[in-house]
Amino acid sequence: MTRKTFCVMLTPPGRGAIASVLVDGPRAAEFAGRFFRSAGGKPLAGYALDAIAFGRWDFGPGEDLVACRRSEHRVEIHCHGGQAAVGALLESLAMAGCQTVSWTEWLANQPEDRIQSQAALALAHAPTERTAAILLDQFSGAFGSAINEVLRLLEFSDANSVAAARTSLEALQSRVPLGRHLTEPFLVALAGRPNVGKSSLINALVGYRRSIVSDQPGATRDIVTAATALAGWPVEIADTAGLRPTEDSLEHAGVRRAEQTLRDADARVLVFDASARWSGDDQALVDAWPDALAVHNKIDLPRAAGPTRPAGIDTSTITMAGIDKLADALISRLAPNPPPPGAPMPFRASHFEAIAEAGQCLSHGDLPGALAALRSLL
Repeated sequence: MTRKTFCVMLTPPGRGAIASVLVDGPRAAEFAGRFFRSAGGKPLAGYALDAIAFGRWDFGPGEDLVACRRSEHRVEIHCHGGQAAVGALLESLAMAGCQTVSWTEWLANQPEDRIQSQAALALAHAPTERTAAILLDQFSGAFGSAINEVLRLLEFSDANSVAAARTSLEALQSRVPLGRHLTEPFLVALAGRPNVGKSSLINALVGYRRSIVSDQPGATRDIVTAATALAGWPVEIADTAGLRPTEDSLEHAGVRRAEQTLRDADARVLVFDASARWSGDDQALVDAWPDALAVHNKIDLPRAAGPTRPAGIDTSTITMAGIDKLADALISRLAPNPPPPGAPMPFRASHFEAIAEAGQCLSHGDLPGALAALRSLL
């Protein structure tokens, strides 16, 4: 089947000083050469690879631009960023026979290195510098090399090689939970009885006022979220409705949503008022969510006497005591084993599924199935 020739807008849409268009495919130089007129009269195909050619585009307003043959099947064109100039350029290439596609469509279907293309797409959505650095390692070949090494071991098919391949797959599998959050934030849910200071605590964690702060119970009836980064990891913190029995239908719906958010969260924080006596409702909340991190807030107020509280982190949103400790505790739960620089990391659903399938196949002695699952990534 003959490969098509595409034209791809590489710069964002809208007005700009410069726009960049890529012509990619077996007839790239031919199609671009139909309209490009160099200042010296030399045809585009006559320029050496990577040589910059200045000229005009013989279509529409006839804009000055530069063109560069990056390879035998790729031509870059850099023109004025105005919409009319870009529109005429794309229209002429489409008339010549190019298929116009978005940069995401183009990258996702590159035949050279599928994982590298996927990493480039993911990089465009990396929310923090830290996750971008990890994805850049994958773009540079870390994950692809790891998969190729596992395939090499499996192809030997002897017991030692298969055991080594299984160990490598297990290491990759252990990084799946973190790989899921290189482009999507972790979800941290705060819950507790009304008026314990959940909203103020979120404001302290994110560094700006995002949640509704009120001394009236039931002020937060819906899920309010705030995005932040903790130690370079993207985190969305959810301020849930106060958990208490209520006859108010709206507040009751908020409590149900709060409980669902707790179930969905990557980490849960139960907030208690250190100035209020420990109650049976407080203990019931701890018993219902035993894996949650307990926070005893409002330590700037006199501490209440009464039953012994469970261990937790003492905080104050007035003095900011304990806020850094809480952030550190959350990161230790969300990203307990951050990868070293250059480490392979699966980062797409297809990666997670193929690694899991290959591991299951090996556990059942199905070597061909494991090979097929991993080869599907490449």
